[in-house]
Amino acid sequence: MTNRVPFIAGNWKMNLDHLQAIALIQKLCWTLNDADHDWGKVEVAVFPPFTSLRSAQTLIEAERFEVRLGAQDISAHESGAFTGEVSGSMLAKLDAKYVLIGHSERRQYHSETDEIVNAKVAAAFKHGITPVICVGETLEELETQGQSAVPVAQTIAALSGHDKLSDFIIAYEPVWAIGTGKVATPKEAEDVAAAIRAALRENYGEEASNARILYGGSVKANNVAGFLQSPEVDGVLVGGASLDAEEFSGISRFQKHIVL
Repeated sequence: MTNRVPFIAGNWKMNLDHLQAIALIQKLCWTLNDADHDWGKVEVAVFPPFTSLRSAQTLIEAERFEVRLGAQDISAHESGAFTGEVSGSMLAKLDAKYVLIGHSERRQYHSETDEIVNAKVAAAFKHGITPVICVGETLEELETQGQSAVPVAQTIAALSGHDKLSDFIIAYEPVWAIGTGKVATPKEAEDVAAAIRAALRENYGEEASNARILYGGSVKANNVAGFLQSPEVDGVLVGGASLDAEEFSGISRFQKHIVL
C-alpha cells in the first residue's frame, strides 16, 4: 500500500453543454454522497469542455461539492493573439485544479509534439495547476518498440528542462485501447506504471517517483478494481463512462470490489 491518494478522473471530451454539465455533476455528487463516499480517501475530478467550466465552478462552490474541476487543455502562451486558446491564468481564475496535457487526441488531431506538451506543462506549473500528462503508445509502436518505451520517453520529454517540478500526474493510456473496447491487462498497466516510476526516480529523484500514475483506456466499473489492485497504479482516467453518473460513481467506489 502507498500513501498516494487514488485519483479518479473523468474526461468528458467534446460532450455536454453547460446545462447538461450541471445536471451530471449534481447527479454524480449526490450519488457519491448518498453512498457515503470518502472524498479524502479517493479523489474524484471531472474535466468538462471549456464552455462548461464557469457553470461547473459556480455549482461546485454553491453546493460545496467535493468533486475537483479540471480543464481538457491549456495554452502554452500567457496571452495575446492566439485565437481560440485558453491560458493558464484564465483556468486558475476558474479554480481548475487540474488540466489534461498531451492527450493522444491532441497529439493525433492537433499535431501536438513533445515540445508543445513540455511548454504546456510549464504553463500549468506557472499557474499552480496540476498537469495530468497523458502518455501512451499506438498499436504500431507497441509492436515495434514494446509497451513501455514510448510512455517513458513521452514522460521524460514532458518534464525535461523544468527548473523545479511542481505536482504532476501521469496518465498512461495505450492509444490502441482508447474508445476501442480493448483493454490492457492489469499486469500490463502495472508494468508500464512501474517503468514510468523507475524513469522518474532515475531522472528526477525519489520525490518525483511518488507522483500519481493513472491508467486509462476503456475503463468501466466492472474492470477498474483489477487495475487498482496494484500499488503502482494510483487511479484511472475515464472517457465515455464518465458521462454516466451511475457508472462513474461505481468506478469511483472501486475499493468496495478490492479484496485485501
